[in-house]
Amino acid sequence: MDPTTSFAVALGVYVLLVLGVGVLATRRAGSSSEEFFLAGRGLGTLVLFMALFGTNCTAFVLVGIPGQAYHDGLGVFSVNAPIVALGIPLTFWAIGAPARRLAKELGAMTPAELYARRFDSRAVGVVLFTFFTLYTLPYMVTAIRGAAVTLNVVTEGAVQEWIAGAAVLIVALVYTSLGGMRATAWTNVMQGAIFLGFMIAAFFVFGNGVGEGEGIAGAMRRVAEHDETLLGVKEGGLYAPAAWTSWGLAISLTVVAFPHMLVRLIAADSDRTLKNICRLYPLALIVLWVPAVMIGVWGAAAYPGLVGRESDKIFSLMVTGYLPPALAALGFLAVLAAVMSTLDAQILTLGSMLSRDVLKPSEDERSDVRRGRFFGVVIALLVFGLWQIGGQSIFSLASVAFSGYVTLTPTLFFGVRWRRFNARGALTSIFAANAVYFLALHSAGGLGAAMAPAWFGFLPVMWGFVAGVAGAVVGTLSTPDNEVVA
Repeated sequence: MDPTTSFAVALGVYVLLVLGVGVLATRRAGSSSEEFFLAGRGLGTLVLFMALFGTNCTAFVLVGIPGQAYHDGLGVFSVNAPIVALGIPLTFWAIGAPARRLAKELGAMTPAELYARRFDSRAVGVVLFTFFTLYTLPYMVTAIRGAAVTLNVVTEGAVQEWIAGAAVLIVALVYTSLGGMRATAWTNVMQGAIFLGFMIAAFFVFGNGVGEGEGIAGAMRRVAEHDETLLGVKEGGLYAPAAWTSWGLAISLTVVAFPHMLVRLIAADSDRTLKNICRLYPLALIVLWVPAVMIGVWGAAAYPGLVGRESDKIFSLMVTGYLPPALAALGFLAVLAAVMSTLDAQILTLGSMLSRDVLKPSEDERSDVRRGRFFGVVIALLVFGLWQIGGQSIFSLASVAFSGYVTLTPTLFFGVRWRRFNARGALTSIFAANAVYFLALHSAGGLGAAMAPAWFGFLPVMWGFVAGVAGAVVGTLSTPDNEVVA
């Protein structure tokens, strides 16, 4: 069976499986808004871990990171080291655990709704929704671009990128609309298993292939012969101390500020489940990130000459060049699984916030569900339109969004950890952080310059974060005690 046929068969089976999960979850999903948006607040360790892991691992990891490592080498892993250490699990516990308890107490079903009720301020909810959306839409565009590039390459151009992107969006939208969070969580179990299993296998197969039968040692020797600088950390730019520290901060803090991640933490069944997640997460991320970086490094020796965003194709080129048809089909499915496991969560979360935070929650819970489904369609159409006019690489586009999310973390943290923190502090923090972030972006070179140094060598994200903390403290302490909401 040739590679294209193998992939077509695998893709057909995969689509039927995810749609089947959506259909199975339909009956319970429509019973209440809490069931549709939060799976009844009952996600246990296995399902929650795979839902978080699957949602966190996107085209940015499977396509963007290899594409960046193609140019920068092993240094790409060094700038993302905090993400595979303690940063993400610590934020899950520092923000996610108290957010889960507070959301249950207040009856909140979305991140924006949680903080709006915490401060008794609808304005906080609307502002949070606005900035969540501002940074989530370009992040969703990276997912569509990754899937479209992959499908275009595997079919040797037979499937145009816009058709591939539209198809992926439609499938994710259908099963998400059918089964809500329960459907997305269970499909994430399957999707996470696919791309994690593939990356482990691909690490050894690619190493042996590039090494021409001499294994990983041979592959590294071939890279050294091609460009020895890929085996070290480059100087200057992102790898300068100030920039490195800034990006480490961003990559550690950003994940908990993804609204589609925070809402999953809110859906956990207990604090014990969250503790289990924090223990499992570092190991799983290391297992995924090491192969992702090495695919790009080895790909530079195997397929030299790719310029700029063309390097986003290196994952697909390595798959078609070094894997047998059956495993190659699994590789392309891994990208689609990573894409859809994030898209479904983002569609559901933005749709729920539109339904409950921009509009007021309906007294008829079924109406809330219907509105969430309708807004999911609107969001999918908007993402498709933005993708058609975008022009940056996956890594570049994602870095702008990731840095932007960090501007919200002071509000997310203080909102569940500081009793006196209030609506004025939250709004001051969000607006100050984003104003400084965009000014720093402009100073660094424009909207695509999130990875370029701004002032004193630090990336824009660092200045946005500092402004957010300062705004939170000043805004809160400047509020008279009789206006503080406990």
